[in-house]
Amino acid sequence: VEEGLVTLIGLTSENPFFGLIPALRSRLRVFRLEPLSRAALAQVLERALRTPERGLGHLAVQIEPAARDLLLDTAGGDARVLLNTLEAAVTLGQQPDGQVRIDRAVVQEALQRRPVRYDRAGDDHYQTISAFIKSVRGSDPDAAVFWLAKMLAAGEDPRFIARRLAILAAEDIGLADPQALLIAEAALRAVSEIGMPESGLILAEATLYLATAPKSNRAARALWAAQQAIEQGAPLEVPRHLRPASFPGAAALGYGAGYDYSHDFAADDPRRYRQRYLPAGVDGPFYEPGDQGYEATVARRLDVWRALRAAAGSTEPTSQGGENDGADSAG
Repeated sequence: VEEGLVTLIGLTSENPFFGLIPALRSRLRVFRLEPLSRAALAQVLERALRTPERGLGHLAVQIEPAARDLLLDTAGGDARVLLNTLEAAVTLGQQPDGQVRIDRAVVQEALQRRPVRYDRAGDDHYQTISAFIKSVRGSDPDAAVFWLAKMLAAGEDPRFIARRLAILAAEDIGLADPQALLIAEAALRAVSEIGMPESGLILAEATLYLATAPKSNRAARALWAAQQAIEQGAPLEVPRHLRPASFPGAAALGYGAGYDYSHDFAADDPRRYRQRYLPAGVDGPFYEPGDQGYEATVARRLDVWRALRAAAGSTEPTSQGGENDGADSAG
């Protein structure tokens, strides 16, 4: 290919940017073939009906406008689907007098079930699940259930859809509606036990619940912020007062010394919140609750606790333990 000795012409339904190695793809020109427009499909249909040699012109097919529209609407931009459906409709439309008459009912019978252009390992798989997730996240239940219906019609694994809903419930809804994750988890368990087509009903309920739930990604952002702090070198040593003191010799090592048991103090006692739980040198906040749904209640509660903590003054024992103090070598 590189020396020009071979002219390579390939046609694939896969994404060449995923399916071909970079060294080969860099030497090729990629042309993307889009689905045919309705006007182009109409030309294909007209040519098939009127051309006698390679088409159906010798049969003088009579096709009603409604039947023509249905053929074009259900082809999905694919001329092969259009022509295959037309051929089936011609067979079904044969009359005793030898004529061929096609109405909408004949086309519907020929269709049986509309074929959906979809590849569970290719572009359509990823593009459709992306549209589905973005629709749920964007609180559009109509779009969400539409993309769900497409995936189910194409034979997508309902467990894959349910797993994505569970991820979305945690990432995009979070504490704005803690029930969302429970609904998604229940849907995942149910579709694992119940086959299609009934699993579609379960997925529809979960999809609509999540799409209409208040949204917040603050829980996810809290995790990302903490992960970023760790990646940037935040100290990871567990403070000595937070280490377990339940084994012999723990007290000699200073484990648990100075730990405040929060239940020893009333809920409005600032001493309940004076304990420091982050390592020395690490400061939050990582979690900043939003104002959507239940998370607004969490925000108000956290504001009260942070005010009490500030009033008490965060305290910690003098000795935090170090990486080289030998404490970790014991039990």
